[in-house]
Amino acid sequence: MLAADLWQQAVAGGGPVISPVDARGLMVAGGLVDVSFVWRGEAERTSVGWGTQQPMERAPGTDIWQRTFRLPATMRTIYYFSHIAVDEHRPPPGDSGSGPTHVDPLNPDRLLFPGDPDDPTDRDGWVSVLTLPRAAPQTWCLPRPGVPAGTVERVELDGGHRVAIYRPSSGTSGRGGQPGGFRAGLPAVIVFDGYLARTMMAMPVTIDNLIAAGEIPPLVAIFVDGTDETRLEDLAPSSEKTTRFMIRELMPWARRVHGISPYPQDVALAGMSLGGLTAAALALRAPEVFGAVISHSGSFWWPAPAGGDPEWLTREVARRPRADVRFYLDVGDRERQIFLPGVPDQVTVNRRMRDALRARGYPVTYAEYPGEHDYVNWRNTFADGLRAVFGHHPTR
Repeated sequence: MLAADLWQQAVAGGGPVISPVDARGLMVAGGLVDVSFVWRGEAERTSVGWGTQQPMERAPGTDIWQRTFRLPATMRTIYYFSHIAVDEHRPPPGDSGSGPTHVDPLNPDRLLFPGDPDDPTDRDGWVSVLTLPRAAPQTWCLPRPGVPAGTVERVELDGGHRVAIYRPSSGTSGRGGQPGGFRAGLPAVIVFDGYLARTMMAMPVTIDNLIAAGEIPPLVAIFVDGTDETRLEDLAPSSEKTTRFMIRELMPWARRVHGISPYPQDVALAGMSLGGLTAAALALRAPEVFGAVISHSGSFWWPAPAGGDPEWLTREVARRPRADVRFYLDVGDRERQIFLPGVPDQVTVNRRMRDALRARGYPVTYAEYPGEHDYVNWRNTFADGLRAVFGHHPTR
C-alpha cells in the first residue's frame, strides 16, 4: 500500500492500521494480522515499540513514516513512538502526541502509568494500547457493578519503608468460620512495585472481583512501594536489606496489626519482571515465611549475586531441598529480547525455571500469553496467578 493511502486509512479509521478479517472470520496467515504503524512529521529518525524500539521507514519524498508487523490476532500490548537516537526505555511523560517520545496521536486508546507522588524520582508516563481483534477480554481488572470494594491504606513503617494495605470489604463472606475459612487469620499476597500494581494494574479491583465471584477467599494485599532510583538495589534478589525488611519487619507487623495468617502456605509473594525473580528467590530462601509465588515475566536470566553466571536461581532450585512452595509463572510469547550477551531470552529462561521447579517436584502453573513484556498483560494474568495459588484450580 502506498504511504499516502496508508496514512489516509489511519486518519479515517484510527491507528495503527490492522489488516481486515475476511468474511469467514479468518485471519491472514493462520491467525495473524498485519499491523501497520504510521506517523507523519519531520524527524531524523522514528521508531515504534515498547522496551525495544523498532525503526520505522520514511516513504521517499514524504514525511510519512511506517512499519508493518505480522502479529497474532490474540495479542494486546502497549507502544509509543520515539525520535531519539537511544531508547530511554521510559514511556512519554504526557499524552499530547508530540515530543521526542510520544503516544500515537491517531490511537485514542491510551494508558497512564501514574507517577508516585511520594517518589521524587518518579513521573507520569503514557503509552498507546494495541488491542487486536481476538485479544482476550479484560475480565477481572475492571470495576463491576455491585461488587463491594475493599479499602486501601498507605502506611510508612519504621525506616521509611512505604506500603499500602488492601483489606477486603466487610461485606464479603468466605467459606468456614472466619472470612475465607481461615480461622487463624486471612491469607495475604505481598506485591513488589506496589504503586503501579495498585494503580495502573488495578490489583485491588481484581481482588474485589475474584472474591465476589468466589474464585479466591477474602485476603489481604500488601503493596510494597519503592523508588525508581533505588529499584534495582531494592529488588536485587540477593538484597539482605530487602530480605531483612520482608521477614523481620513487614511480616511480623502485618500479622500483629492486620491479623494475617501465621501459616506460610497462606502467604504469597508477587512481582513483575525483576520483582518476579525476587519473589521466587525470597520464597525459596524463606519457605517458612512464604508459601507461594506469582511471577509475571520473571527475570530469571539475572546473574548470580557475586557477578557469576546468569540463571543462578534456576540452578539453585536443583541444589536446595524441595520446599513447600507453589508457583505461578507467566511470560509473553514474544519476549525474545536478549538482555546480556550469550544469555537466553525471557521466554527461554522462564521455561527453564518452570522445568527446574517441576523436576524438583514443585507444583507449577505456567502460561505464555500472546504479547510482550508489559503491564497491560500482567494486569490481566494477575487474576490467573491468584486463582492458581489461592483458588481451587489444579496446576497444569
